[in-house]
Amino acid sequence: MDVIVTPTPRLAGEIQALSSKNYTTRYLLVAALAEGTSTIYYPAHSEDSDAMRRCIRDLGAIVEEDDEKIVITGFGRNPKPVEQLDVGNAGAVLRFLMAIASLCPDVTFINRYPDSLGKRPHDDLIESLTAMGVKIEHREGKLPIRIQGGQPKGGHIQVSGNISSQFLSALLFLTPLLEEDSEIEVLHDLKSKVVVGQTLEVLEQAGIVIHADEDYMRFRVPGGQKYAAKTYSVQGDYPGSAAILAAAAVTESDIVVHRLVENSKQGERAVVDVLRMMEAPLTHENDIVRVKGNGKLKAVEFDGDHATDAVLAMVAAAVFAEGTSRFYNVENLRYKECDRITDYLNELRKAGANVEERQAEIIVHGRPEGVEGGVEINAHYDHRVIMALTIVGLRSNSPIRIRDAHHVAKSYPIYFDHLKALGANVEWVQ
Repeated sequence: MDVIVTPTPRLAGEIQALSSKNYTTRYLLVAALAEGTSTIYYPAHSEDSDAMRRCIRDLGAIVEEDDEKIVITGFGRNPKPVEQLDVGNAGAVLRFLMAIASLCPDVTFINRYPDSLGKRPHDDLIESLTAMGVKIEHREGKLPIRIQGGQPKGGHIQVSGNISSQFLSALLFLTPLLEEDSEIEVLHDLKSKVVVGQTLEVLEQAGIVIHADEDYMRFRVPGGQKYAAKTYSVQGDYPGSAAILAAAAVTESDIVVHRLVENSKQGERAVVDVLRMMEAPLTHENDIVRVKGNGKLKAVEFDGDHATDAVLAMVAAAVFAEGTSRFYNVENLRYKECDRITDYLNELRKAGANVEERQAEIIVHGRPEGVEGGVEINAHYDHRVIMALTIVGLRSNSPIRIRDAHHVAKSYPIYFDHLKALGANVEWVQ
């Protein structure tokens, strides 16, 4: 389905931040890897977290759920042999489970999204797992991927970090379960280090010991560990909230978002700091963010690697800022559900934005007067692109139509419900 976004001069109201997708998928996985019963309060409901629920069930976890919590009885180090796993369009879920599937004798990850996840490369993780004694069949590093494992070996493991930190996180989930001690060496650069910090935080909560160098380029992992069954509470999601906060900043607004933890390890928490740098009227106290927007913003420069999943929303805000903004160190945006630099900027140009790209930079020449809009744009099946393009539509002179906007459900199924509750003029159309 498509969404028509009609210019909306004012937003007002209060919402509860969605629960964090990143933390939910990690808690689901460590609960499945525990021997015993774990409870996760306030889990996220999105296509990604649902994919992890579905797959851990297939691998033998018992998953029971009500409106408040999920109770999971894990399979420990012994996932059930399964022929196929379907991760939908969830890249992180695929990569985490490729590592865990190496404990299975023979499993194939199918390809249901050839135009999105099916195009994304996984060679770096494949090389690491192959060196650990796992046989893997693949199509130039892409889905479908067949893993014939059972007895992966620890020891000295190398993994490249310059495409995605998810490959490293996958190995950090697996190696504590192996008989041998492991040393993981990260080659080249490591993207999205803050997300690795989230992985380490969750592993520590699950009773796993990992010794990490300060720069996250080398890890020592004792073997023979067991995940502990624990109780977890999922914090509010900054990546999704970034779009709501940016929408408030570009309009006349008075909105309040609850459950955004001030000392969160989510890198996307930086959206609060960036909007402050852009001079958006904003407060953040007692895990509550309040934006009293006046639509007037200043340009900013920002290292986007610290907050990958909030960059597109911040770029959308910069479209209306006074001056030229620069978001640098963002090359890994090219390896997401779509090329979030070229594809996204092409759509912004259609709407009237003045933007430039470099291999690892997005440059925005702000237009405080607004953009023309009045176009149909393609979100490339990407939830972050959908949310960011909506922000631009709120300040366009004429409505924009976003194709296939239902893919926002990958991370934020009620995004448009929340916007409507705040007064945004958005309408679903066939």
